[in-house]
Amino acid sequence: MSEMNDAPVDGTLDATGLNCPEPVMMLHQHIRDLVPGGLLKVIATDPSTRRDIPKFCVFLDHELVDQDEVDGTYLYWIRKKLA
Repeated sequence: MSEMNDAPVDGTLDATGLNCPEPVMMLHQHIRDLVPGGLLKVIATDPSTRRDIPKFCVFLDHELVDQDEVDGTYLYWIRKKLA
């Protein structure tokens, strides 16, 4: 269990039940609307997010602060880049 589960976040994206590419497309929009340095929690059930979300963060220079998996639900905490 991640220590981030109770961390205060600036936004939450619930992508449960959605399949590739929808979670990453929605993530792109949510990150765009977040303040620089803001923390976004993503909840997903598509196993491909384990590959796609870390790559998204590297490619766009956001920080993947933490990730966790609980009973087939994938949790990610992403900090938006400052600039």
